[in-house]
Amino acid sequence: MVTLRSDLAYAQLSQNNANQSYQLNNPISVPYLKKNLQKAQPRLILNQATEKRLREKLQTDPLIQHIYQAIKYNAASVLAMDLITVDIPDNPRSQQNQLGISRDFLYRINMLGMVYFVEKNPDILQRLNEEVIAACNFPTWNPKHFLDVGEMSLAIALALDWTAGKLPKSTISLAKKSLIEKGIMPSWPENGETPRWVNGTNNWNQVCNAGMIAASIAIAEENPELAAKTMKRSIEGMNHALAAYAPDGAYPEGATYWGYGTMFSAVTAAMLESAFGTDFGIGDYPGFKESANFGLLTTAPSKLLYNYADSPDVPELYTDFTLSWFASKTGDRNYLNTKRFMQTPDEIGKISRLAGAGLVWTAQFEEKESGLVQSAWKGEGANPIVIFTGQGENKEGYYFGGKGGRGSISHGNMDAGSFIFELNGVRWVIDPGNQSYGVLSRAGFDLWNRCQECDRWKLLTKNNFGHSTISVDNKRHKVDGLATLVDFKGGKKPEATFDLTPTFAGQLKSAARKFIKDSPRSIIIEDQIETNDATKLITWQLMTQADIELVDGGAVLTQDGKTLKLENLSHPEFNLSIVSLDPAPLQLDKQIENLKRIELRIPSWVLEENKGEIKVRLSGE
Repeated sequence: MVTLRSDLAYAQLSQNNANQSYQLNNPISVPYLKKNLQKAQPRLILNQATEKRLREKLQTDPLIQHIYQAIKYNAASVLAMDLITVDIPDNPRSQQNQLGISRDFLYRINMLGMVYFVEKNPDILQRLNEEVIAACNFPTWNPKHFLDVGEMSLAIALALDWTAGKLPKSTISLAKKSLIEKGIMPSWPENGETPRWVNGTNNWNQVCNAGMIAASIAIAEENPELAAKTMKRSIEGMNHALAAYAPDGAYPEGATYWGYGTMFSAVTAAMLESAFGTDFGIGDYPGFKESANFGLLTTAPSKLLYNYADSPDVPELYTDFTLSWFASKTGDRNYLNTKRFMQTPDEIGKISRLAGAGLVWTAQFEEKESGLVQSAWKGEGANPIVIFTGQGENKEGYYFGGKGGRGSISHGNMDAGSFIFELNGVRWVIDPGNQSYGVLSRAGFDLWNRCQECDRWKLLTKNNFGHSTISVDNKRHKVDGLATLVDFKGGKKPEATFDLTPTFAGQLKSAARKFIKDSPRSIIIEDQIETNDATKLITWQLMTQADIELVDGGAVLTQDGKTLKLENLSHPEFNLSIVSLDPAPLQLDKQIENLKRIELRIPSWVLEENKGEIKVRLSGE
């Protein structure tokens, strides 16, 4: 495992240096392409070297054999489907764009393309041909929502590459024409403006630039000038998204989007390596390889995610192959989900839409030293988090995640200071997680603007009233107020402190929240508060689905036949209150069964000299 940096000042300096000085190598030009781009196909993820290793492992390695059988199982399901169409599903939860269609097509190509590459089955080739023609005949690939174009372009490029000239010449010509006209050219608007995703800092950058690089390699011989200028722009643009991983690998958009964005950066690195013999520095970007720890540790013992930042609590299918890319680069077996992949194909079920690519890089894995998974981890950066787990085998199922950050970050929420807590197989303190973009979009709800008074913050999943944090005078958190990690100590009793002062600008003079794992079955939340003249009420909040019994000095939570004790250590004279959120306040809110908010309300006048401490302990049986 990557060694944890414990020196906070060094980590902050590393982040600043990484963002300012590290840049991807970018020698792309027409002469460079003509000299260095591998001429023979396949050259996208697959090449002579990776193919040799793959075929060896298909004969000798049970893990690779199982993954391939799962891909064949999924390919058979694709053959039973109708051809891809441009029809958006009539589903109230689906988004009103072509992203779902592009993703389905990328899935189809990965399943069929990899089976054809391994077995050279002419029936599979025929179906690939029909799928490619159908997709290329779409009126557009929906450039107004360029994620759709990014995934579609990658799929078409892989279909051409993995069939290595065996598709009909007319199909190859159509596909390359479509990659240019429906893929690359819409990325160069007539008004000369650079699309926002090119230099963005979120997953759009990673997905769209991956698609443009794949498309450029696919058409490099036909139009080297267009290919070179597009690739050069994309490699340059990727710096902006990759810089967000520094210093420790905590992905600002949370666990689900880490799996998504990082998967496409891994695909890009693999394509560049196979086509040019180098990834131009992607794998060495500060914080990038370290992010495998983030991807691993944001899955709790319950197999649920630490689901902050527009994340569901169930991991996406693609996460396993995102992690296996890091396994292939580090030799660390911790990043291989062997347990899942050693199941039968029907037990695995539907697999990642990039499983074909994932099979290739997983086959490159050679085990080196694999250390223990860290039991106390911090990730700084734009949306800092800490994670505490149990020691050794973690028989208690201990898991704690706490965070800072701010609402205005991409996919951010007003959740600075919030936390989740699991023990004995029960998630006692929850994050409300994500809710359907499609439902909100079809209702005309403005989910994506993030100003202080924007609609996004009306939702319980997005505002501070739906998170286990502090609220002041029943006001929203300051959307631009960045809560930073200011202290971290590892060991058997780890501690972490977040400065929440910017979160409450104008509401409090200062605020700091410390999390302390004081035993293998408990967590202490300790808040240091200093009010200002305007402060009237501080509300300590905890979100849970447990049944609650209020008792002197706290409460007892019961769930799944187990109990958790909540002790109000600092203000036992104040009773807790329970606010039922089932149903949630708004019709458009996510409805969570048995959701409640436990509140401890502290009037400002009880704090001596405007300063005080709120201290709560959660402990299991």
